[in-house]
Amino acid sequence: MPNKIKKIGVLTSGGDSPGMNAAIRSVVRTCAYHNIECVGIYRGYEGLIEGDFKSMDARSVKGIINKGGTILKSARSKEFRTKEGRQQAFNKLVEAGIEGLVVVGGDGSFTGAMILNKEFDFPVMGIPGTIDNDIVGTTHTLGFDTALNTVVDAIDKIRDTASSHNRLFFIEVMGRDVGHIALNTGIAGGAEEILIPEEDLGLDRLVESLKRSRKSGKTSSIVIVAEGDKIGKNIFELKDYVDENMEGYDVRVSVLGHMQRGGSPSCFDRVLASRMGVKAVESLLEGKSNFMVGLQNNNMELTPLDNAIKGKTKINLELLRVSDIMST
Repeated sequence: MPNKIKKIGVLTSGGDSPGMNAAIRSVVRTCAYHNIECVGIYRGYEGLIEGDFKSMDARSVKGIINKGGTILKSARSKEFRTKEGRQQAFNKLVEAGIEGLVVVGGDGSFTGAMILNKEFDFPVMGIPGTIDNDIVGTTHTLGFDTALNTVVDAIDKIRDTASSHNRLFFIEVMGRDVGHIALNTGIAGGAEEILIPEEDLGLDRLVESLKRSRKSGKTSSIVIVAEGDKIGKNIFELKDYVDENMEGYDVRVSVLGHMQRGGSPSCFDRVLASRMGVKAVESLLEGKSNFMVGLQNNNMELTPLDNAIKGKTKINLELLRVSDIMST
């Protein structure tokens, strides 16, 4: 393996997700394995501009594989969006002797890495870290599996109280403009309806579906709503509409919010993060740059950052059909 790079930096950027710490650990220990120095960059691109760096070795990442969030912190940086800000960031990298950069984050983080590579020919590699699972080039992003388990656990608990009081619960989950979390957790949680941006059920169809469920003998119902769903302006408008057009249900709303981004990463996410970290570092050592590492057919593959950023993930049509059958 060519080994021209002697020092690699790693940062986390954008929204945090379970598995980011496991990815940091993997990057640091892979560097140690190959006798490469590793530098942790705090607070994403903001810390990169300010030179908020810390040397990391194999022992500095002990005990973090099971922790949610990111020990390197994350922050948005308006200054990095400017040419002057990026010049300052590049200068800090050069001053510190950093010769390659691993960025853990989503499409916004990858856009920053790609521009840094384009403007300064600086080697970069991306690791997809977002619970939304909305990055092209990988079947799973870091944190997606953990978020699913967190949501399903919450749905199970809410169903207990829904059944006890003959209630209809609208449960909003994260996902920005995609319905991957909603669709998967809706099926796993036994939801009567799943509302996602990719499929417009419509308010009238929703009410008719709930009425059919009522006639079939269901005394309580769960409806999972992706935050980007377009049926109503928001989940509370959905509640009001159902209240006005249905009798017999005590309608409640539960917005799960940022609890979905926290918690100890699942076994799947820990293993995925470990594999991605190894692939990212070794790809840089092989002279590759401007790629994202991703899981494809259970193998670690590289996707050009530009494709990962501009591509749009597709909803699993089979899961939609399964959802329709299961809600019978």
